[in-house]
Amino acid sequence: MAATKKIADAPPSLTPPSYWEEACRHLTKKDRVMRRLIPQVGNVALTQRGDAFTTLARSIVGQQVSVASAQRVWDQFAALSRSMTPRSVLKLKVDDMRAAGLSARKVEYLVDLALHFDSGRLHVKQWDEMDDQAIVAELVAIRGISRWTADMFLIFHLARPNVLPLDDATLIQGISQHYFSGDPVSRSDAREVADAWKPWCSVASWYIWRSLAPLPVDY
Repeated sequence: MAATKKIADAPPSLTPPSYWEEACRHLTKKDRVMRRLIPQVGNVALTQRGDAFTTLARSIVGQQVSVASAQRVWDQFAALSRSMTPRSVLKLKVDDMRAAGLSARKVEYLVDLALHFDSGRLHVKQWDEMDDQAIVAELVAIRGISRWTADMFLIFHLARPNVLPLDDATLIQGISQHYFSGDPVSRSDAREVADAWKPWCSVASWYIWRSLAPLPVDY
């Protein structure tokens, strides 16, 4: 769907975010494209996934490889310890991680991720009270975590309602297709379209993604 692979693995929550129905009503009223897309997609919604550390670790493992390759390496990596926790990753030997199929750079990224969690540099327990940009700032300070990954984490793990992931190529493609008859779209164009989506940009983005990919949106 975008430049990297899915970042979540755990079974989805059966309950959509509490704001979903309100967001759909707003979008249907304010935006002509959403008025068409939301009924087309049907009775489905975003679901939150995974624990924070596993979600981000999977995003690193999945970078720049196919979905099948990412799954194979993840399975081999996850089998190295009984549980996927920051401390368990820090106890792994580099040679074993490399033997599981991870590149030297991804090993470095996973270790840095684990260090950020284990040392308390990430204010995970305070994330519910922190604004989106403060969380993004914490996440992109981790090696291997891009702004795109941070935005996907905000949407799919934290269920933040008003994230506009302008680094997502598929979102830009969808805006081009639905609002500009396929013509090239700048970030400024996308922001202008999204003005009508606020404060539910995450929900609108999800419907754009789903309109281009009938299978559930899954990062």
